[in-house]
Amino acid sequence: MPDFLASMPFWVAFVVLFLGAMARAQMVYWVGRVATEQTLRRTHPQQGWKRRMHDWLEAGGAEPGVRALRRWGLGMVPLCYLTVGFQSMVQAAAGILRIELWKYVLAQIPGALAWATIYATIGFAAWEAVMAAAAGSPLGLAAILAVTVVIVLTVVFMRRRRRAGEQSTPGGLHANELAEADPAA
Repeated sequence: MPDFLASMPFWVAFVVLFLGAMARAQMVYWVGRVATEQTLRRTHPQQGWKRRMHDWLEAGGAEPGVRALRRWGLGMVPLCYLTVGFQSMVQAAAGILRIELWKYVLAQIPGALAWATIYATIGFAAWEAVMAAAAGSPLGLAAILAVTVVIVLTVVFMRRRRRAGEQSTPGGLHANELAEADPAA
């Protein structure tokens, strides 16, 4: 745990982590929501963080989160706090889908509580142990590098496979979009 948190009583560190998790998720939610609203109004930011986020959303950066929310609903919001990376996709997706704020906040609270509990107890210790093992051992560093390569290759393979599937259908439509386009299907 960072020194400034370790020097605090547990409950204070827990509250700081909880509020940090809530604030970060709210920020990502609102970035997704604002970018979506701008897109719906056919505007495009020209510079700064708004343009970078708009471009990320336009490129489909939050698409896995959108699919997860559409498939499994608001239950994905608290569950995403137990992941790394996917968390931002789900939070942005909640904004993109313009989920009502009060529903989003209620879904967010259990996830932020779980995240704060993990990081106030074992989360930082586990992270520091992994980093210490990697830094102190060439084999540890090689193992982390190998895991990273496998993850990157898996993501690249899955994206190529998805794109190949999209190109194999007429007009690049997904199977469910084909069914909607052709009621006889």
